[in-house]
Amino acid sequence: METTKITISASISADIQKTWNYYTLPAHITKWNFASDDWHCPSASNDMQVGGKYIGRMEAKDGSFGFDFEAIYSEIKPYEHFTYLSEDDRQIDVFFKSNAGNTEITITFDAENENPIELQQQGWQAILNNFKKYIEAN
Repeated sequence: METTKITISASISADIQKTWNYYTLPAHITKWNFASDDWHCPSASNDMQVGGKYIGRMEAKDGSFGFDFEAIYSEIKPYEHFTYLSEDDRQIDVFFKSNAGNTEITITFDAENENPIELQQQGWQAILNNFKKYIEAN
């Protein structure tokens, strides 16, 4: 069965080093890793090396639902690109490209089978938009 790939992107008004650090350091991840204001990311850990594990806890603020997103790194090129595999073996590729003092982030990920493609694209884009809002305000 062929996997559907979904791509999202954002142009960040920050240099590539700051963008990479805000995207990968747990102290920052907990500030932006959620799709809407009624959710939050109370904890994150990130062992950013090949074979290392990323864990981001996402929860509804009212406590009604929550889950851990976990993935294992398979490739890392600092300030350029990383790839990790989620627990259900979906591949996620994150690319950082410097562009005149700004940074373009492009994320391509394998769709899961539980939710419609459009909903997955919107959810991941909302998280990336939240990242953009957070980094540009700090």
